[in-house]
Amino acid sequence: MSETEKDEMIDAQKQVIGILFEVIKRLQANSDLDEEYFELITKDGKNKTRLNEILNERKENAKIVGRLLEQLEV
Repeated sequence: MSETEKDEMIDAQKQVIGILFEVIKRLQANSDLDEEYFELITKDGKNKTRLNEILNERKENAKIVGRLLEQLEV
């Protein structure tokens, strides 16, 4: 394997690691949001604005995770 091929392999590995790190970060954020969501839902439902914000943020995180995982398929 030539030096150029080795460098390309290392760069590809770094990209995969970066993508996986971001996926894990987004999934953890959704997990944290789930906890807050369930806490708020059990408190009379007075925090509808925050509940909607949580749902929107979770949806955005899921979209980003989907796009990141698509990058790994290539």
